Amino acid sequence: MPNATAFEVIPAIDLRGGQCVRLYQGDYDRETVYGADPVAMALHWQSVGATRLHVVDLDGARSGEQVNAPAVRGIVEAVDIPVELGGGVRDIDTIARWVKAGVDRVFLGTAAVTDPTLAGIACQRFPGHVAAGADARDGRIAVRGWEEASGETALEFTRRLLADGVVAVTYTNIALDGTLTGPDIEGVRTLIEAIGPTDAQFILAGGVGTIDHVRAAAAVPGLGGVIIGRALYEGTVELAEAIAAAQR
Repeated sequence: MPNATAFEVIPAIDLRGGQCVRLYQGDYDRETVYGADPVAMALHWQSVGATRLHVVDLDGARSGEQVNAPAVRGIVEAVDIPVELGGGVRDIDTIARWVKAGVDRVFLGTAAVTDPTLAGIACQRFPGHVAAGADARDGRIAVRGWEEASGETALEFTRRLLADGVVAVTYTNIALDGTLTGPDIEGVRTLIEAIGPTDAQFILAGGVGTIDHVRAAAAVPGLGGVIIGRALYEGTVELAEAIAAAQR
């Protein structure tokens, strides 16, 4: 089993066109806008107890260009809690820029597949600041904003990135993302058991819709956190209640 870590409940802030949005199952044509001020949203989540924020540049994930960089910088400068960022990070220079800007963890997804050497180099240059997003559709890693499939399984990807030295791995079953029907508890449990002992933090994302889903995630041995998006924005889960429910 991976080493135990403090369990975190992490609000998601997904950015598209400078706004806070959520997609349904990663579909860019099924978008809901929840706010036009990402900085205000970040400050809100901090004020109600968030200890970390998970920010995703959806435009960047799709195009490889950091379209929402101004919003990300605004969030990092405004809050006092760690901010982790994914979406459109494709090279060392981009990682360096975000680490220098104060991003705590920079997540690699597409680039870790298209450039298998990138994660290892990044982990050596920025120890403690590089993480991986294992976003899977039908068990295989999806890339470029989840619109293309790779040939790598979630387990293969995770093993490879952990060997490179990433400090955290998020696992998302794309079919559940944004559905509120529940996260892939069994999928992440199987992944953690297959990986075995590691100091990296495993985080589950996608599908959380109720407090019971949070409790179920917190009960998985070796799981270090859960990311919640739509449920927080639509009020089916209150952050403070989720944090309390996740205490082991």
